[in-house]
Amino acid sequence: MAFLADALSRVKPSATIAVTQKARELKNAGRDVIGLGAGEPDFDTPDNIKNAAIEAIRRGETKYPPVSGIAPLREAIAAKFRRENNLDYKPEQTIVGTGGKQILFNAFMATLNPGDEVIIPRPYWVSYPEMVALCGGTPAFAETSIDNGFKLTAEALEKAITPRTKWLVMNSPSNPSGAAYTEAELRALADVLLKHPQVWVLTDDMYEHLTYGDFVFRTIAEVEPNLYERTLTMNGVSKAYAMTGWRIGYAAGPLQLIKAMDMIQGQQTSGACTIAQWASVEALNGPQDFIGTNKAIFQTRRDLVVSMLNQARGISCPSPEGAFYVYPSCADLIGRKTKDGKVIENDEIFASELLEAEGVAVVFGTAFGLGPNFRISYATSDTLLEEACTRIQRFTASLS
Repeated sequence: MAFLADALSRVKPSATIAVTQKARELKNAGRDVIGLGAGEPDFDTPDNIKNAAIEAIRRGETKYPPVSGIAPLREAIAAKFRRENNLDYKPEQTIVGTGGKQILFNAFMATLNPGDEVIIPRPYWVSYPEMVALCGGTPAFAETSIDNGFKLTAEALEKAITPRTKWLVMNSPSNPSGAAYTEAELRALADVLLKHPQVWVLTDDMYEHLTYGDFVFRTIAEVEPNLYERTLTMNGVSKAYAMTGWRIGYAAGPLQLIKAMDMIQGQQTSGACTIAQWASVEALNGPQDFIGTNKAIFQTRRDLVVSMLNQARGISCPSPEGAFYVYPSCADLIGRKTKDGKVIENDEIFASELLEAEGVAVVFGTAFGLGPNFRISYATSDTLLEEACTRIQRFTASLS
């Protein structure tokens, strides 16, 4: 009898966490490394949010919370969806988890049976297929390309749907590509979904507030109200409010699904940290002006990175609509050799040799299901980004 569960054989470690850890180890060993793998803002949590947490501690808000979240936070979540997304959810239709990952995991755990399929567009956030596999489902991948901005088309969605399809996972703006869907693009996908009533939508809107230029964010249940009863709309405070370490994600959806997720969470972790929840109340209800300030900084960084990468030999980098990632192609470098004679056979070797030669840590694209590409997080200073891109230019120029 094997000691470890068979499910573990279907799961891979997180590549993004592995790259961040590798960069940290090299730095600790004295190497000059610029880590561009971490998916978190480099800004500090705003003071009003930190002060709300301190005040909660002083009030003694330190006991077990309700499993689905404290009432003021669930009310703030419902108000946020009404205010920003034109979605009418009652507080009891919301749930708070320990980060967005727990929300997603609980949704899959509550709904997936062996053989159930979950459509995941490539490239995808590394955890989606692994969560599906751990919960007994089958990841079913839908293809995108750099030519269509890494966005799922209606034709590709229709092709991916089978009688066993239970969920479609949407992530807009996307990790890793930064691609964000316009209202018209969501409308086209919704038209397909309306023909397949067995397919639910899990929309991960974690990067909602990080879109650039004239782009207007929309979420799919807002675009097509007839999908409201089979959509779980997930979000959180991590990215827009620079609260990654506070570990608060949330979602809203049909009451039956929320109750099922509540039951799972009650036997798993129970409620999320009370102090982080009170801080999140202030995040959602308090001043929002800093979001625009941070967006402007991110947009400047995006433009810098896209410009410099497109000047690197053999690199092609589209300019994404949102998030804080770019997902350039290194296809023109495949088959070339390093100064030491190492052949760049794929994007994983490209990322490994870039780290070895120039001390720049990026995440190879195959980890996200689509290569030969690599992901760069530009959630770091302009100075470091400029230096990192200069090193990438130098590395690609050195290949023969």
